[in-house]
Amino acid sequence: MLYQFVVKRTRVERELDIAVVGVEGLVGESVLNLLEERHFPVGSLYVLQHGESEVDSVRFKDKSVAPQAIEAFDFSQAQIAFFAGPKELAEQYVPLAADAGCIVIDVCGAFRFEPDVPMVIAGINDDRLADYMIRNIISLPSATSTMVWSAAMAIHRAVGIEAVTITALQSVSGKGKAGVDELAKQTAQLLNARQITSDTYRKQIAFNVLPESGALLDNGFTQDEMSLLWETHRLLDDTSVAVTPSCVVVPVFHGDSAQVTVETQAYIGAEEACDIWRQSTDVELVDAVAQMDYATPVTDTVGSENVFVSRVREDAAGYQKLSFWVTADNIRVTTAKNAVLLAEQLATQFL
Repeated sequence: MLYQFVVKRTRVERELDIAVVGVEGLVGESVLNLLEERHFPVGSLYVLQHGESEVDSVRFKDKSVAPQAIEAFDFSQAQIAFFAGPKELAEQYVPLAADAGCIVIDVCGAFRFEPDVPMVIAGINDDRLADYMIRNIISLPSATSTMVWSAAMAIHRAVGIEAVTITALQSVSGKGKAGVDELAKQTAQLLNARQITSDTYRKQIAFNVLPESGALLDNGFTQDEMSLLWETHRLLDDTSVAVTPSCVVVPVFHGDSAQVTVETQAYIGAEEACDIWRQSTDVELVDAVAQMDYATPVTDTVGSENVFVSRVREDAAGYQKLSFWVTADNIRVTTAKNAVLLAEQLATQFL
């Protein structure tokens, strides 16, 4: 049986002027689409790019919007700015935008580990939202952390989580259009018996899996794996939670997944956990065990509004452990949608 929950929309009454950086990428494009789909009352839309324009124009609400140079833009003209572009660009211009009085939603995560910048998932730790006032910046966790904790936070609130093991299977869209193009290119090369070329990944990604996501660090973990640990501690506001992270890049165009095992402070059975998820907003629980039904990134998540949970099971040895499979659209849901939901909350609560 499939349990579906629909997010309650926050109605924004007055028009706000919005700037978006990075519309040439998958995430920036998705932010624009969701602003339109969710009827966010955009007054003036400023599409900002660095250097020569990578796109001539974008369509928004049946109108063509030409990009402007970020170097010359006066950020005091916008109430909210989405930075979905390269981190290097965000590092340079986010402080300027914030100082100009514009609230910045750091979609790319350039400031997510700054201690005075709140890292927020809509509906999960909204109590941190007001902390944007410290620097006029809100940052987003990674798509993987957002996916995992959109599901796991309900269990944490019910019985407490002492430790979590996360094995993340990340699609190539995490590298943006470059990752998608490389998988498509290599697939065509292999199917046509041609030698492959690799530009985005160090090794072949087509028909392969890569146990490397982000730079390899001195401790043996990758940057993305350590990000899962650091982001978990920030989201839970608890550094005592033990986190064992692994990240693998898989030859899937869109949609991330993870096998998650949590060790809880008190016992919780699989059916009790499922009951909690049935009441959770934005979680679709696929729990038809007898029919071996489960969610996958390709068949379920792409274009969906929700995070999917399936394969819920208790530890075979009887310990206080619970395992589950979680999957979601890493571009639309766990990144762009989170950014737009935060903008809606800012608009209704603070602007």
